Amino acid sequence: MEIQLIQNKIYEIRGHKVMLDFDLAELYEVPTKALNQAEKRNIQRIPSDFMFRLTLDEWDLMRSQFATASGNRIVMRSQNVTASQNKRNVSATPYAFTEQGLAMLSGILNSDKAINVNIAIMRAFVLIRQYALTYRDLTERLKEIEGKFEDIYEAIDYLLDKDKIDTKQQQRRKIGFKQSKSDKQ
Repeated sequence: MEIQLIQNKIYEIRGHKVMLDFDLAELYEVPTKALNQAEKRNIQRIPSDFMFRLTLDEWDLMRSQFATASGNRIVMRSQNVTASQNKRNVSATPYAFTEQGLAMLSGILNSDKAINVNIAIMRAFVLIRQYALTYRDLTERLKEIEGKFEDIYEAIDYLLDKDKIDTKQQQRRKIGFKQSKSDKQ
């Protein structure tokens, strides 16, 4: 399974990286209703901090962002969301599963397809985490370098200003008593 496809189905909602029930159903190749029924039969395995239902406001906001985004990837995603929604009860908001909820879901759905999809999903979450850590390290290093460059720029500015002052001093018309060469000897 292509990791990029899965990464495009991971959203950040309420401060959590999540996947929505209809996207998971599509990946598992089962109806969304069947996925949700399996989850409800095993509700004790998936507590509320592992899975939650989107509010109407959250769902409306997500759909409006898909529809108004201008990037090709998001526009294609918007079409996928619309197509996926044709297969589900659109009056109910989707469930969002956190990474822990997805791990628990893998114990509920025990087909070969579900196992392979869950392995790919876990790999996608790991890649996202690695990217976030790399990005944070890179940002910290750039801040360190910027600090060093500020010192260098200040030193260069000082030297340039000093050269300008020295040049102005030399070009200045001198006043006062001038000795002739014969007076110096």
